Amino acid sequence: MSQQCAVILAAGRGTRLKSVTGDLPKPLLLLNGKPMVEHVMGSLRHAGFDKFLLVVGYRHELFYARFAGDHSVHYALQDPVDGTGSATRLAEGFTAGDPFLLIFGDILAAPEDLAELWKRLMDDPEAAGVIAVKEVDDPYQGAAVYEENGVVSRIIEKPPIGTSTTRWNSAGIYAFRRVVFEALARIQKTERDEYELPSAVTMLLGEGKRFLISPLVGAWRDVGRPEDVAAAAEITSELLPG
Repeated sequence: MSQQCAVILAAGRGTRLKSVTGDLPKPLLLLNGKPMVEHVMGSLRHAGFDKFLLVVGYRHELFYARFAGDHSVHYALQDPVDGTGSATRLAEGFTAGDPFLLIFGDILAAPEDLAELWKRLMDDPEAAGVIAVKEVDDPYQGAAVYEENGVVSRIIEKPPIGTSTTRWNSAGIYAFRRVVFEALARIQKTERDEYELPSAVTMLLGEGKRFLISPLVGAWRDVGRPEDVAAAAEITSELLPG
């Protein structure tokens, strides 16, 4: 039986959380006594994933020490840390051409939602990928995802407040087929001087590739700011049974 692969992007320092994390990489921030990335992996395991690639960068040796002896965890070192696009591209060898799930190391999500995201990709052989979305009042802080009958038509990163006519916000979780690597090899740096994953998705959409949405219904949290930490700790008990 083939393994279900998940890629976790965990290379960044998390400067907005420095007052909480100190010199720790953000994914190693403790939530209820356990590093955040372990909560992420716990949800993935319950969703059926059994092989993990951690893309690490800042203080990568701490990840190696934490997961020493866990043979389900593999690593790719991003050096320099120059964007989510180049980080994702490091997973090409790990995935060996198979579909994979990608999640950021600071995003908590329910196993049921992760399993549903994966199912939607598996059920549609023509889909290049599936994007998890969360309904919000205004997606100005993230990426506005426009769709028709569940098929993505366009994505607008950081739209100005009040300009979006969709309430779907990208939730930072994806399921991809190998075509994403072909696009990642062609993207250019953005104005932030980084190679960014959304650039590859936008490129593929422009080329007519099919992307689906998968709305989240369970617990979810993007831990990006100090004020998110307490809320994230509260929902960790909701993520897994028992």
